[in-house]
Formats: sequence, structure tokens, C-alpha cells
Amino acid sequence: MKTILLIENNTHIRENLTEYLEMENYRIFATNNGKSGIEIAKEQVPDLIICDVLTHEMPGHQVLPSLLATIQTVGIPFIFSTSMPDKINRTNALKLGADDYIIKPFEIETLLNMANTWITSGSKRRRTISAN
Repeated sequence: MKTILLIENNTHIRENLTEYLEMENYRIFATNNGKSGIEIAKEQVPDLIICDVLTHEMPGHQVLPSLLATIQTVGIPFIFSTSMPDKINRTNALKLGADDYIIKPFEIETLLNMANTWITSGSKRRRTISAN
């Protein structure tokens, strides 16, 4: 069973996404804050991380660099989830090392397709690491 770490500030969104993704046969680890998300990622090494940009204790833009600095988490595909539709935010997130970026509200099928794609193909970083 593939695993997804969901770091989502909004309780309602976190619970709904957890329930939906579990129905799609994913094992879900969920938290509302970046610090615990980093701990979970290091302990569980999920197949994908979906992280809200605005999370408690540590924003997503600080979570990702921390994960990229750790050998066991650097290759995990990482999707930012945000309600900020600004193209600059998307560009900055991708420059920071995110594999993808999805804007809320989104269709759950869009997120599921994105998740399946990244879990199947792996992170761009992992492919780069493997090539070296």
C-alpha cells in the first residue's frame, strides 16, 4: 500500500482528503503543522507529501528545504497545496524544489491524478540523484 503524508492546516480539508485518499487505497499520515510533518516524513518515509503552504508552527516553504536537506526524505515527491493563485508563488515553490503545485479549491480527481503521477514516476529530484 502506498503512503501519503498530508500536511494541511484546515481540519475540514485534512479530514476530507484523508477519507477520500484512504478510499482510494492509500495509507495516510496527516498533521496540521510543518514540524510534526517533518518528523513523520523522516519516520515513515511516505511515497508522496502533500503540504499546505500555510501550516501551523512552520510554513510549507520551510518544511520543503528541511526535507531536501535530509537523505531519507530528499527523494520524496512533494506537492504544495495552497489557496494563493498567484503565479509568482507557484514559480517560487517550484524553484524551491517542489514537484508540483495545486490551488484550492481543486477537484479531488485532479489531486488524485497528480498524486498517482508523482507516486508512479517519483520525484524529479530522485531521478536526478539516481542518474548521478
